[in-house]
Amino acid sequence: MIDIALAERQPHPKLAERMTGKVRAVLTETIGGQEIRHEIMVPVWMDIQTGMSEEDIELGLMVKAADIVGRLKQHMGTPAD
Repeated sequence: MIDIALAERQPHPKLAERMTGKVRAVLTETIGGQEIRHEIMVPVWMDIQTGMSEEDIELGLMVKAADIVGRLKQHMGTPAD
């Protein structure tokens, strides 16, 4: 992963203690000696706690997305060149 950024966020429409959002992640892979860049949007959510700042919430959503992308990369394995 070469970049990750919060693209959008909003309160859950029904659950007051939940925030939802989308995180943009940029990934690269090398196939046949050529570097290929992928931009993906990862939908995420998190339960917010009393006292959390806006920065805490944004960081929490990005950490969730990074975890999802990490698991995705792990399950995909390494492509053959």
